[in-house]
Amino acid sequence: MAEQKIFAGPRIRRIRNDKGLTQTAMAEGLGISPSYLNLIERNQRPLTVQLILKLSSVYKVEPDELQADAGPNVAALREVFADPLLAGELPGDVELIEVAEAAPNAMAAMVKLFRAYREQADRLTDLSDLLAREGRTTSIAGTRLPIDEIREVFEKRPNHFAGIEEEAEAFTALLKPGDDLLAALKAWLKSEHGIVVRVLPAATMPNWRRRYDRHSQRLFISERLSPFDQLREVAMEASLMRMSVAIGAELKALKLSSDEARRLARFELARYAAHALMMPYKPFLEAAQRARYDIDVLRSRFSVSFEQAANRLTMLGREGAAGVPFFMLEVDNAGNRFRRAGARGFPQARFGGGCPKLAVHAAFGQPGQIIVEAVEMPDGAEFLTLARTLEGPQGAFSERPRRTALLLGCDIGFKDDIVYGAALPAAAPGSTGKQGAVPATAIGPACRLCERQGCLARAEPPVTRPLGLDEMVTGLSAFDFQ
Repeated sequence: MAEQKIFAGPRIRRIRNDKGLTQTAMAEGLGISPSYLNLIERNQRPLTVQLILKLSSVYKVEPDELQADAGPNVAALREVFADPLLAGELPGDVELIEVAEAAPNAMAAMVKLFRAYREQADRLTDLSDLLAREGRTTSIAGTRLPIDEIREVFEKRPNHFAGIEEEAEAFTALLKPGDDLLAALKAWLKSEHGIVVRVLPAATMPNWRRRYDRHSQRLFISERLSPFDQLREVAMEASLMRMSVAIGAELKALKLSSDEARRLARFELARYAAHALMMPYKPFLEAAQRARYDIDVLRSRFSVSFEQAANRLTMLGREGAAGVPFFMLEVDNAGNRFRRAGARGFPQARFGGGCPKLAVHAAFGQPGQIIVEAVEMPDGAEFLTLARTLEGPQGAFSERPRRTALLLGCDIGFKDDIVYGAALPAAAPGSTGKQGAVPATAIGPACRLCERQGCLARAEPPVTRPLGLDEMVTGLSAFDFQ
């Protein structure tokens, strides 16, 4: 019978230690010298077939146990030492085999720890990328698009431009619009600039909302737009002509880095100016306070859309004459963000706005209805929020309509000043808590930054915690974490 050489020193040492034998005692049982057994345990001598049979008969060791394949364990260790931090530590596979065979439990723990470390490193990278996308400065932040810069600037600052507000009030006094602002703007454009406003069919203007033809001195508006949006487009064009100095001053104060960013910001400032014309500051604030910020009352009184009235509520930040500090968020049904703004800046740090449990996402299931609820952040901060869908430009029969949802919010402390505060559920009898103990929906800033456990709505694991590594236990969330 030919001998087959098998190097299994660590396994022999483990068997000997498990049985509590010294090298001398085990060598005597196998009929070999202690020095020879020492060489075997150090993989300097092979196990012959005769020794394997002897181990089987004397110590009841199965031959398969001595010839177990260390391949998977070695592969797992090779993955660990392939990390750039450890790549130069080992000369080759020999030591990996010795570790895998000599201490398999310690090796498994090492592999588990390495995988948790790598997962944490990946999550920190995701967090850095996330902060960069949200406009936070990080050391690895890459180049941003002009639209990203615009969003960062407008979301961080209060949604109030005093210079534009003053110019809008002066323009309103000049126009004397009465109850028909659109007619007054058309008359001013015609008399001051020779511009005629025309509404064109969708087939003639398939891709534009508004287009100004300098050669023919005509301003074309698409019939796809609602009457409220048509008014806003005309007001934007008039504002760019009449308030160019004020808009230019506010634009310069933003300190943007590129011409493209300045062009986009100029459009946003013109949009702001149009709202200021359509809803003059003092009359709008007084009406809002009398109506307790009822948006439907305000949109009817000023002949504007729900979106326009809600947007205007975030602009009431005049010093000495400020309204409730609302903030707003607009998303589509895929969760894409279109706009964020606030009377004091959008509260990114306190509110976030990326939680799937927010009513702005549920609003798509109840088109046209206002959903009011109180929400609570992990740190205990509470907000009153209301959400409603918005209808976009009208399409043809064969076109799918564009629909977004708007969330308007403010600190829960203002609930008694707002008509929507009465829609919140009453506190349970005998309950205690701040602000009247209004039941609040527990939310987070965004799944990647939220550490609430057992959340059924969680869409992503938190970057600050390792995922659950216990195969014997699973929680309610699809992304358990420790």
